[in-house]
Amino acid sequence: MAVVVITHQRRDELLSALDRLLALPEQPHVVVVDNGSTDGTADAVRQRFPSVELITSPVNLGAIGRNLGVARLDTPYVAFCDDDTWWEPGSLRTAADTLAAHPRLAVVTARILVEPGGHEDPIVPELRDSPVRGADWLPGPALGSFLAGASVLRRAAFEEVGGFSERLWLGGEEELMAGDLAARGWELCYLPALTVHHQASRARDPHKRRRDGIRNTLWTTWLRRPLRPALRRTVHLLRTVPRDRITAFGLLDAVRGLPWVLRERQVLPPHAEARFAALEAAQRSSTARRYVS
Repeated sequence: MAVVVITHQRRDELLSALDRLLALPEQPHVVVVDNGSTDGTADAVRQRFPSVELITSPVNLGAIGRNLGVARLDTPYVAFCDDDTWWEPGSLRTAADTLAAHPRLAVVTARILVEPGGHEDPIVPELRDSPVRGADWLPGPALGSFLAGASVLRRAAFEEVGGFSERLWLGGEEELMAGDLAARGWELCYLPALTVHHQASRARDPHKRRRDGIRNTLWTTWLRRPLRPALRRTVHLLRTVPRDRITAFGLLDAVRGLPWVLRERQVLPPHAEARFAALEAAQRSSTARRYVS
């Protein structure tokens, strides 16, 4: 088992996360991808954690940093971890055992506890009560997508779909990969026996996250959904996002990408599209999937 951590300008939080990862009983190999930090992150990792494999990028690659980390590995499974999250002891072993027992399972997603306090993230009930129908043999509820910072993936499946899209950079990038995994017959599920702790960093740009999230949702929808579902989701998004400059920029970014989106559009096969269709009602009523900042 290996863990890939991407980070940007969060030296102290990353060091705390690495302390916890290296203390895990599973003793995973840890790869850190430093996305262009200028706060001394790379030097601090080298000095304090010489066993950690460090990849430094001169620019912020976003989610593509995970692709670089996975490319260094030969382990069958890889856990992703953000610099403000950490895995509970025993979870990585349980994930590896579960993936080994189910050869067509590509992703297992953990229960997320918000720190301080240890209460469940609002997304957890949606994972637990997922309306997606999957294979009968799944060890937990089938999912239509996943949360990278709280999931363990089968490396072969990750590589089969080409990793995370370079176009999307960061923000909802998992949805496109999830659709492509389902299209190839892979399964995804929620596994409550796994636990990830998340203490949200204050070092973030919420406006950029919202802007990119709106853009990426539209791009993924236009790339993979049939015409009518794509129109439904587009209209719903337009009706529910805040009416401000951030939203306007996100919509403009999405429209600017239409030429390449139309060139690369590949509609999901019916069995994969059914997963996204099953999520539509949950997405409309969700309190954890709002585009706010």
